[in-house]
Amino acid sequence: MNALYDVPLWAALPAALLLICGGLLTLVGAAGLLRLQSFFARMHAPTMGSTLGAGCIIIASMLVSSALGQRLVIHELLITLFILLTAPVTAILLMQAAILSEQQTRQKL
Repeated sequence: MNALYDVPLWAALPAALLLICGGLLTLVGAAGLLRLQSFFARMHAPTMGSTLGAGCIIIASMLVSSALGQRLVIHELLITLFILLTAPVTAILLMQAAILSEQQTRQKL
């Protein structure tokens, strides 16, 4: 039997909803990157969208893996930890670099 049909309905429906929400959150973050005016405003939307979208997708993965393995699967929590730590830190470092670059440009003028 195909593994696709082995996922119980109680796990498949919430996982599908989480995948849709994760995709929409990531799409909203990407749209914010295109629509917002300044660099600093543009940094906020993709960081939040990708973090929340990835969180929804990882929860869906945990749910389906737990249902298929018939045991609690939590190794995705390590992935979540890395995403929650790296995405905001990267955004902060990029914003600090932009502030420093802007200050140096103003000093030259």
